[in-house]
Amino acid sequence: MARNTPMKAIGVISGTSMDGIDVSIVETDGDMTVRPGPGHTYPYSDALRRDLLDLIAEPARAQSEPLEELERAVTDAHIAAIRRFMEENAILPSEVGLVGFHGQTVYHRPEIRFTRQLGLGTRVAKVLGIDTVDRFRHADVASGGEGAPFVPLYHRALANGLEQPLMILNLGGVGNVTYIDGDTVIAFDTGPASALLDDFVLRRRGLAYDEDGRIAASGRADPRLVAEFMANPYFDRPAPKSLDRQDFHARAKGVETLSDEDGAATLAEFTVESVAAALRHVPKAPRRWLVTGGGRRNAHFMRRLRERLGVSVEPVESVGWNGDFLEAQAFGYLAVRSVRGLPLSLPTTTGVPHPMPGGELHRAA
Repeated sequence: MARNTPMKAIGVISGTSMDGIDVSIVETDGDMTVRPGPGHTYPYSDALRRDLLDLIAEPARAQSEPLEELERAVTDAHIAAIRRFMEENAILPSEVGLVGFHGQTVYHRPEIRFTRQLGLGTRVAKVLGIDTVDRFRHADVASGGEGAPFVPLYHRALANGLEQPLMILNLGGVGNVTYIDGDTVIAFDTGPASALLDDFVLRRRGLAYDEDGRIAASGRADPRLVAEFMANPYFDRPAPKSLDRQDFHARAKGVETLSDEDGAATLAEFTVESVAAALRHVPKAPRRWLVTGGGRRNAHFMRRLRERLGVSVEPVESVGWNGDFLEAQAFGYLAVRSVRGLPLSLPTTTGVPHPMPGGELHRAA
């Protein structure tokens, strides 16, 4: 296939919130031609999600144990999700050039050049009969990069033609931003997004998340605790930089002395302040923020971000993107870049020494 001929690629990922498997399809040349298609989220079984959450709470296991049974279960859940997506959208395997299979991140420590995503690309390719790319982050981390964020080049392709400088904020379990101004692309993790708040309301009220930010909105943030959390040296570290989902949990235990409402408000305010701190690491203040990830549905987050940042803060749907499936689409896009030998990350997005190709291709045959 000619280098500039678009192909259809299915991207699949489960993010750090582990609330489901996102599947989408994109037609792309791996450069600036991008035609996103539909997407859908398929939940993990309760048992598998519990097993994954238990695992990430024990970093030593996630780093060193083989986890063969769990990895196969994660792989098969993704295969089932891709199959359902294809059936529901009448997509034939012969119509799909590639699957971009991210897998489930369970441990990410770039400072020791280690990242782990559970998932067997060889099994996906064999079972589905479609060439599959996986291990997107490994070459980046092995070369000294942060291994995240990995969606910025897809953001750049989508944002072509929009007013810039532009900041794209992803509020998943961890927050990250992509700053775009012409050929300048800067990306890094900002701090906690939904993970701390989700885990807090789960412990306190047995809820998976704070719907619409109502609990946080009904409380009062403790400014002393927020300032203490923001004293973390991470926020002054130059970009690019990345985080593991659990990095702030130990430091945030001070909220346990607060009421449900005040604890939620304090953690939400920590997220808002950590996003604002991102402005320390970009050359110009963006004219506009576009927000993706589950956090864009948290009305309290969005209101406080508008107040704190003082410029337009809108969900990505305001420019016609689908914020539920940008990451899934991105790994379809990156799969095409991978097989065409194009970089997946840049020195300004992950800190690699040079534009870095990556991914491993598994043939269906």
